[in-house]
Amino acid sequence: MLVAGFPADAFGTNCYVVAAAPGEQCVVVDPGIGVLDRLDAVLAEHRLHPAAVLLTHGHLDHTFSVAPVCGARGIPAYVHPGDREMLADPAKGLSADLTALFGGRLPYTEPEDVAELTDGATLRLAGLEFTVDHAPGHTGGSVLFRMPGAGSRWEADEICLSGDVLFAGSIGRTDLPGGSMPAMLASLRGKILPLADDTVVLPGHGPTTTIGRERATNPYLIEVAESGGARPAAPTRGL
Repeated sequence: MLVAGFPADAFGTNCYVVAAAPGEQCVVVDPGIGVLDRLDAVLAEHRLHPAAVLLTHGHLDHTFSVAPVCGARGIPAYVHPGDREMLADPAKGLSADLTALFGGRLPYTEPEDVAELTDGATLRLAGLEFTVDHAPGHTGGSVLFRMPGAGSRWEADEICLSGDVLFAGSIGRTDLPGGSMPAMLASLRGKILPLADDTVVLPGHGPTTTIGRERATNPYLIEVAESGGARPAAPTRGL
């Protein structure tokens, strides 16, 4: 298995390319702002051909390049229906300050082919198998993508593309439209904590980690697991 990741030019959003092997079809995950040249270089280096784009959620820093990536190749984008409206109108997921930062109204259109994700679904794409876990909190339509890790450089039983649900040492912010700290804590309890300790986590921002490492050190997971104690400060990472 081939997994290549690199940060976008803006907000450090991680874009991932996943394939069964070099020279095969692949899946692109979260193509953010300013990733097109770097993405093309990764695809050329490994002789890969995108079959689909997977979106962990609808925030602009994860979706900005989805329309050109899909349109140039005639491939679908997959997103949870809770966040689909942000593909056509990214401002619906932004605060007033962030909308102003991007210059007010954003000229944007969703890809021609959009497929909606459902909780517990299995996607078979490019010779790979992904399990979809709806994990709201950062946004209403945030999801995790889990896949078998055998054959990857980590040789783990499972890999989790966590978007902005879980980071190394933190979690995604919950103060933007569609965010909810109670929903986030429920997602951490119901979708993150049950995962095996050796599960490799590929987050939407920052370095790779594991569930075991986060279970032992991440203050939000510790708070959820213990269901008591002082709550950590509100998270601020992510768009």
